Amino acid sequence: MDTRRLRLLLELSRLGSMREVADEMHVTTSTVSQQLAVLAREAGTTLIEPDGRRVRLTPAGRRLAEHAVTILAAVETARLDLDPGAEPAGDVRVAGFATAVRRSLLPIAATLAATHPRVRLLIHEHEPFEAFELLATDLMDLALTYDYNLAPAAFDPALTAMPLWEAPWGLAVPVESRATEFAAFREHDWIVNSRNTADEDVVRTVAALEGFVPRIVHRADSLDLVQDLIVAGLGVGLLPMDGTRLPGVRLLDLPGQQVRLRSYAVTRRGRSGWPPLALMLRLLSAEGGAA
Repeated sequence: MDTRRLRLLLELSRLGSMREVADEMHVTTSTVSQQLAVLAREAGTTLIEPDGRRVRLTPAGRRLAEHAVTILAAVETARLDLDPGAEPAGDVRVAGFATAVRRSLLPIAATLAATHPRVRLLIHEHEPFEAFELLATDLMDLALTYDYNLAPAAFDPALTAMPLWEAPWGLAVPVESRATEFAAFREHDWIVNSRNTADEDVVRTVAALEGFVPRIVHRADSLDLVQDLIVAGLGVGLLPMDGTRLPGVRLLDLPGQQVRLRSYAVTRRGRSGWPPLALMLRLLSAEGGAA
């Protein structure tokens, strides 16, 4: 049903005269009559009936007018909610990797609560390939993803990626190890991510440049678990140079070009104008620039 016709019916229920409705809506009386006739056909029932020289709503017309109040209010609410200039309000579903949740989302959570209490974050931890699938199926509004400069991600044209921050990564080894070169660990077991291949690609690339093939033995998603495995003497792996590390772990610079993890805020193309999401992107950009 056309909302303009519902508005005419609602005004008729309020004013009681087609002429008064026409004056109120700045149309002709004939237009009001024609549009209400179309609405009756759409509803499949009689909405108005003669009442002397005037008309009145039938019981069905009064019921539809009651529904029109709710329908028109909902349409107006939706219009305001989607207006780029509207006050942000709604749930923003975010899929992100753990480091970005800690580094990018948690610092702005307090800001959101204080300045925009009608915006609520729904946070889900996911690796990039999972987050991209959730964006594609519209199950998430925003994804926090990453790649490495030595293993760049290929973003789908349907997505828009906004760079946030970068972090240097190094080789994490047991603190008692005296070796200082990457190639010195060619005979060691290696630890890589269990849910994403990006850091394995980096390990294999750097190792290839050093003339060997790394022996990938362990796979762990948690950086804390990677450190525990290293302290236990079970292997070596990549860790962020600026992260918190256990006393039993030592970090070495990687040879050649510095390896950097690059983080992104990713949305479906055309969605960034939604006020709550636009707000999130502004806050993330400011936080990323300060990181």
